[in-house]
Amino acid sequence: MKKSLFAFLLSTSISLAVFAQNPTIPYGNNPDAGKYAEVNGIKVYYEIYGEGEPLLLIHGNGGSVKSSTPKIDYYKDKYQVIIMDSRGHGKTKDVGDSLTYKQMTADINAVLDQLDIDSCLIWGQSDGGIIGLKLAIDYPDKVKRLAVFGANLRPEPDVVDERIEDWLNNALTETTDEYKLKLLRLMKYQPQIPTSDLDKISAPVLVMTGDRDVIRLEHSIEMFSNIKQSNLFVMPGATHFGSYEKPELFFQVLDDFFTKPISTKSTFDIIKNMKY
Repeated sequence: MKKSLFAFLLSTSISLAVFAQNPTIPYGNNPDAGKYAEVNGIKVYYEIYGEGEPLLLIHGNGGSVKSSTPKIDYYKDKYQVIIMDSRGHGKTKDVGDSLTYKQMTADINAVLDQLDIDSCLIWGQSDGGIIGLKLAIDYPDKVKRLAVFGANLRPEPDVVDERIEDWLNNALTETTDEYKLKLLRLMKYQPQIPTSDLDKISAPVLVMTGDRDVIRLEHSIEMFSNIKQSNLFVMPGATHFGSYEKPELFFQVLDDFFTKPISTKSTFDIIKNMKY
């Protein structure tokens, strides 16, 4: 069980075999679209599809451009879709001994600079959501709107299902592959984002989670409650991979967030002037 879960989380090919249809375009390995940007001492691999308003898709831990296959297919006729292999993932190599979200966030920001993209819509899955939050905190001008699914601020027991802690400890003990160890350590020890940093986010944010997510619902509510312009969506009957499990519902909610004015009106705002 531990090995199959490890493979599921860290292997793009397995997750796509479960969740995605066979694409007609070889996303993640497309010579017609694939390019490299030299930034921060590494070469970041990226692909771009479509035209119009830029939409950046950021994959999760162990993923790659290919992980975003269903979302590229859905959005490439609506936006200019930009997808990168984060540092240490896919075709983007890591030259250091460890990975940090700070590094990966700086890499993405630098690639956007090279592409002359001042701001964009952003969607991030899990670790991609963490990077999206870091972009909104550290490089706020880059973020027009941000949606995250299964993101977290810290890897603590009050945030993550305690069974994951046991699984991570076992995996770290049993794994000898240095690449996989980097990804596991990233999950175990990072991120370390103070809740107070969320106050720096000026862009509208959609916090998404599954009601069976590995990230505790209370933590998603904590993030939602501390971001000035935020909405919260809890997908019923969904896990950490809800965007793949219920794509029609996912796209309906995300389309609504990307295209309509965000509402932060409370019930009290509506009823406070009512007279009885």
